[in-house]
Amino acid sequence: MIAYRLHDVDAPPRWDDLPLPEPGPGEVRVAMRACGLNFADLLMLQGQYQERPDLPATLGLEGAGVVEALGAGVTTPAIGTRVAVFGSGMLASHAVVPAVACLPIPDAMTWPEAAGFQIAYATSHLGLARRANLCPGERLLVTGAAGGVGLTAIEIGKLMGAEVVASARGADKLAICREAGADHVIDADAPDMLEQLRALGGLDVTYDSVGGEAFHSAFRATRPEGRLLLIGFAGGDLPRLAPNHMLVKNISVIGHYMGAYPRFNPQALAGSLGALLEWYRAGRLHPHISHVLPYDQVAEGMDLLRSRRSTGKVVIDLPDGG
Repeated sequence: MIAYRLHDVDAPPRWDDLPLPEPGPGEVRVAMRACGLNFADLLMLQGQYQERPDLPATLGLEGAGVVEALGAGVTTPAIGTRVAVFGSGMLASHAVVPAVACLPIPDAMTWPEAAGFQIAYATSHLGLARRANLCPGERLLVTGAAGGVGLTAIEIGKLMGAEVVASARGADKLAICREAGADHVIDADAPDMLEQLRALGGLDVTYDSVGGEAFHSAFRATRPEGRLLLIGFAGGDLPRLAPNHMLVKNISVIGHYMGAYPRFNPQALAGSLGALLEWYRAGRLHPHISHVLPYDQVAEGMDLLRSRRSTGKVVIDLPDGG
């Protein structure tokens, strides 16, 4: 098998030839077909991700493929099942994962769709439904709205009955946000973002993956009992909280990291993914993938994320491991 591995944070990753692994008890081996890239992959390259694996480490946090071998005690998913997988080491021709980490996917779901589905959609669904308790009729701001998680937050916010405001950089990205269902769009570079938000009537919920000034504008435009959901800090600046304003306006700032759910509440994650797949089967979700690249262009895919030239997901097409 081959795997894209990071050996040192000061050196670029490389494709390594490795022995084909055998699944242990409770595990399966998946012949991978595609891997979705995420901003977390960039942080891992720099040694800045909140979970730091021992090196060398195979990159890739989500992917999709076909189950090809079962470990002891495993009966499902059966050999030949098409699955999406969330975990570490997905940027490889084969991956050994716990059987419970495999999500059977609909026949109509393409490999790129399946490879980039779980992190973005589950982050938005768990964040908006479980953590922020978004209610019908509320006004939702999504920052970084043309990115992988941002577009899913627009879709899910609309499905939950919210009025969605999308913030992204440039006319092309704002047009994509409108296509995803945003009711209002604001250029992220606009100097009067706060005034535009207040002119709309303020915010009930903010889904923020950017941080920095975008967070502060959203915070100041938040109505009493509003909620600000912290997804990440792609802008590079951690927001400065004002607890006194949180107090007098009864505002909640909520942290949300989807990657922790397999450890502390796998049932919640499973329920979320089940609901999301039902929405997909019903034609209510439309994954947006801007780039599908061959496996020898992983570095170019990472650069698309780093330079923010992509919209939605960037997916790597893997060698046919089957």
